[in-house]
Amino acid sequence: MKLVQLLDCYEKELVKVGEEAESLSFVYRSLKGLSFTDFVFALQEEMTQEEETFVKEIYQQLAAHKPAQYLIGQTDFYGMTLTVDERVLIPRPETEELVELILTENPEENLKILDIGTGSGAIALGLAKNRPDWSVAAADISQDALELASENAKNQKLNILFKKSDCFAEISEKYDIIVSNPPYISREDESEVGLNVLHSEPHLALFADEDGLAIYRRIAENAKEYLTDGGKIYLEIGYKQGQSVPALFRKHLPEKRVRTLKDQFGQDRMVVVDDGQD
Repeated sequence: MKLVQLLDCYEKELVKVGEEAESLSFVYRSLKGLSFTDFVFALQEEMTQEEETFVKEIYQQLAAHKPAQYLIGQTDFYGMTLTVDERVLIPRPETEELVELILTENPEENLKILDIGTGSGAIALGLAKNRPDWSVAAADISQDALELASENAKNQKLNILFKKSDCFAEISEKYDIIVSNPPYISREDESEVGLNVLHSEPHLALFADEDGLAIYRRIAENAKEYLTDGGKIYLEIGYKQGQSVPALFRKHLPEKRVRTLKDQFGQDRMVVVDDGQD
């Protein structure tokens, strides 16, 4: 059997279980280290029994809703290749938009940044790589996540201060920018989460109490103690939280301007808390 026939067979089965057909070819190419051109030529080659088994094993893991990025052990984020596995969420394109927003709105040098709930370190690393003069700290409640984030920082040759902390619990300094992409999915919305996310990605980083607002509330209640004069807060939110999250920050930081911004798909996705000086 040729590779193209085998892939076609398994891709149809992946669709039946709610997974993307393209993920099989993506993982195969990545694990084999094939360029697109090499892959096109390989499609017409007859498969050995060993190669058929290799493709079948990829299919079985994808069919069991394991994300493609976990199978290849990495993902691309804001011009970087980051290591990812079951210890952390896979960074999403929407989070790249948050990094871009922070970089665009803050041309100043030598700012101090705190990333709460850093996970893979994606946000902190994206900021540090593009603003080497900034001092970036990153906190997470998960020691496993911090170990992976530290590995990513080392691979990118970036100096990030990592700290194990439940929100602000172990934080003592003040920062010019506090950024967070916290767990924000309500348990009531679990049915909206893709099976590969629900079955494989860490629930600690996905779900939050209080209809998904628990971590935002803790940040809103305490942020004033950890912000410099004129300090800003940047948050990623769920698409249903464009009213509820800003309301929390208006309540606890009434002197600040609070903006809700949409992502590339037109969904409410980012909240910015600042002094309103454009």
